[in-house]
Amino acid sequence: MFAIIGILVVIGAIVGGYLMEHGNLMVLLQPAELIIIGGAAVGTVLIGNPLSTIVLLLKGLAGIFKPSAFSKDFYLEHIKLLYEIFQSSRKYGMVKLEQDIEEPEKSPLFTKYPKFAKNHHALHFVCDTLRMYVSGGVSAMELDQMMELDMEVHHAGVRAPVNALSTVADALPGLGIVAAVLGVVITMGSIGGPPEEVGHKVAAALVGTFLGILLCYGFLGPMASSMAKINETESQFYHFLRVGLAAFIRGAAPILAVEFARRAIPSAVRPTFKEMEDTCKKSGKESPPAEKSAA
Repeated sequence: MFAIIGILVVIGAIVGGYLMEHGNLMVLLQPAELIIIGGAAVGTVLIGNPLSTIVLLLKGLAGIFKPSAFSKDFYLEHIKLLYEIFQSSRKYGMVKLEQDIEEPEKSPLFTKYPKFAKNHHALHFVCDTLRMYVSGGVSAMELDQMMELDMEVHHAGVRAPVNALSTVADALPGLGIVAAVLGVVITMGSIGGPPEEVGHKVAAALVGTFLGILLCYGFLGPMASSMAKINETESQFYHFLRVGLAAFIRGAAPILAVEFARRAIPSAVRPTFKEMEDTCKKSGKESPPAEKSAA
């Protein structure tokens, strides 16, 4: 929502100021300049990035216009999930936990949380860590290092589309100059013509520079920054999972482990201890008995 508002503010401020100076909007409508700059920008993306990065880039651009999923309610839901996992392990033993993590898509423990189940990387992050914990022979420090390595690899992958968009944004002023130079070449070819025609071609050439700078600093640059911030909120979520899992693996009680995880939540969306406690109490009341779980 704020991204759309920001785009409208940028366009409104530029067009409004231009009209206040009695500018002619029709002069800014130069499809050829836009094709040169836009086509060259798309080409640079295709030259410098594999298909997987381009797909992630398109998804990232779409995500800019969606509200953040990482709200207080989102974290409370995942606190409840972690608590149920830890509590189930304590109540029913490692055999039951192993059944849940081996086939999470069939486990009633995970199917209760469809948002988490659809997040395949987060699901595998939790299940693979618990799988190593159940197998034994791996220390808490080694498991924590595994989680850290997993997070680093994932974050490197999501940074790739941000870097690609930043590269394109940085290239746009230069591409605008290319469009302007081509416009000047065309202008020089008609230098002996009517002054109105020459003036129109000069204006069209200057619009190329204008569009390149505007697209860089007014649109694609801020979009790349927004994508980076979205990735940062996602990394904070994985840090939350890591802290909770690490505390449980070290032997902390379920409620203490989720309190460790709660402290890792960013302060802007962090639930209070009372909210966490109430959520865990409701989770305990909803938990099925061992016989039903086994069934």
